[in-house]
Amino acid sequence: MGRKFGGRRRSSRHSLSVPAAVAVGGALGAPARYGISLAVHITAGTFPWGTFWTNISGSFALGLVLAFLLERFPPTRYLRPFVATGFLGAYTTYSTFAVETDLLVRNGHAAVAAAYVGASLVGGLAAVWIGLSAGRAVPTRRRRP
Repeated sequence: MGRKFGGRRRSSRHSLSVPAAVAVGGALGAPARYGISLAVHITAGTFPWGTFWTNISGSFALGLVLAFLLERFPPTRYLRPFVATGFLGAYTTYSTFAVETDLLVRNGHAAVAAAYVGASLVGGLAAVWIGLSAGRAVPTRRRRP
């Protein structure tokens, strides 16, 4: 017996499959972010380069992936939640960005915090736009009739 959702009946087996795809993606994205944080040494009161580059690269990857998934490939129920929401959602980190900004301001480094916020917002938007543009620029193969 299924429950009604959006005018259609769904079985409980299908209702858990998308969150499972997100969870598996997140379980892979979080360690990837942690690995980058170990590779980039950050000194207190300085620009948080590790989180900055993680978020910028994740924004680029999100634009690139979405250009392919939404415009090039047939719709799939699991790939976008797995990659975009799960992996890249866990790989990028708003919470660490917010904490690092707060700590910079609290410790008297407001100018660094402002630069970090500005660079992150502008860089993230630019990176996702570049990723979308790059994904759209890749020529598609013509299918034979």
